[in-house]
Amino acid sequence: MSLAVLYSRALSGMEAALVTVEVHIANGLPNFTIVGLPETEVKESKDRVRAALQNCQFDFPARRITVNLAPADLPKESGRFDLPIALGILAATGQIPSDKLAEYEYAGELALTGELRPIRGALAMTYRAVSSGRAFILPQANAAEAALVEDATVYAASSLLQVAAHLIGRELIAPFISQPQTIQPRYPDMREVKGQTQAKRALEIAAAGGHSVLMMGPPGTGKSMLAARFPGILPQMTEAEALQSAALQSLDGNFDVAKWKTRPYRAPHHTASGVALVGGGSNPRPGEISMALHGVLFLDELPEFDRSVLEVLREPMESGRITISRAARRADFPAQFQLIAAMNPCPCGYHGHYNGKCRCTPDQISRYRSKVSGPLLDRIDIQIEVPGVPQDDLLNKADGEASTDLQARVEIARQHQLARQDKANAQLSVTEIDELCAPDAQGAALLQQAISRLNLSARAYHRVLKVARTIADLEGDKDLATKHIAEAIQYRRLNL
Repeated sequence: MSLAVLYSRALSGMEAALVTVEVHIANGLPNFTIVGLPETEVKESKDRVRAALQNCQFDFPARRITVNLAPADLPKESGRFDLPIALGILAATGQIPSDKLAEYEYAGELALTGELRPIRGALAMTYRAVSSGRAFILPQANAAEAALVEDATVYAASSLLQVAAHLIGRELIAPFISQPQTIQPRYPDMREVKGQTQAKRALEIAAAGGHSVLMMGPPGTGKSMLAARFPGILPQMTEAEALQSAALQSLDGNFDVAKWKTRPYRAPHHTASGVALVGGGSNPRPGEISMALHGVLFLDELPEFDRSVLEVLREPMESGRITISRAARRADFPAQFQLIAAMNPCPCGYHGHYNGKCRCTPDQISRYRSKVSGPLLDRIDIQIEVPGVPQDDLLNKADGEASTDLQARVEIARQHQLARQDKANAQLSVTEIDELCAPDAQGAALLQQAISRLNLSARAYHRVLKVARTIADLEGDKDLATKHIAEAIQYRRLNL
């Protein structure tokens, strides 16, 4: 047989499109051609495949070899096609049988010795392979993450020789059995933060309802510590959330099975570009907001980011998705993250601090704070001040509530929301807000005064109601009372 057909997968955003690998051997001058819109890494695979076949003592045909990666209009990248191309040559030349090739999908980069090296995106590819009814043959290093997909049949191979022996039937590879993850996620403990009772309360509300937070305060008051401990009070990840998060990290090649069901925590430096945050590239890759899926995106020193960089956050914060469009490519990535931001109150950082050493003028303070645009601030649900910690609190031993205590209350509040509307309060639509967040008469009057005095926009008005709904859920109250509205309004009074 001079023609062999195998199956693999190409990554396009979050999708893993099926690729048919067709290998044809014909008479003529020796030549090795790969067609089907291959990128540089795929074009280079012919040299890796030739060396791997020869070093594994297979015959490499001195004939005309044509490899077609279909569909032809889908760009193919990375070295994941090395394995199916090599197996296709072996099948087309009769060195291995071709009757079982269609039962599997293949992906793996070949070393010159024939060993299989890990690839990125294994979890996303396996998820799609399950729906096709085929098993997946992958490098040993990718088997653990691929096996996280429910009902997936994964065969872990260490070399080309092992795969060939399996297809011949000489030494069958046993399906990879995933070991249950018994290690609980570990996060820094909120108890380690001294003082800052109000900030901890605000973060508890944010965790319960999925709200975004901006903390403003002098240096050294614990803003970064609070943000780092915020993932530890979020509800535990569901299987679906963990799988989505792991699939995105797999696309970037950074997934660690030991961190299964651990909330992502991303903290890009303020020199990061807009592309670094939202993703991009000729072959679009996810950015920080997508890598923080179902986790936390922490932006420290918020005014130090370029204004154009911060503005790219506005649409994803509303929609929960990001679409990256290029001249010939388009990719959609999820972007459901919780934004935790921190900033100083002035250029020197000590405005309002009890040491009184700030010498910034009102004009300097105004210019500094105006680096963060009004439309972006309007989208942040909770805005609080984190004041300097009194010296007595610093000298005392930390004795606040542990993260586990806060998480227990957050879990109960989130369950109330899921039972009521099947989503977190931060994701409520306008119609659902009118139905589920209606305040009592006194609360409505208080809210009307706040709209007038604080000049709240329509968006800010709705966000106050959603925060109030979360406060009520934390207290186990079915209806919104005046006290819930009053506390929610306090979180919109930051002077920016």
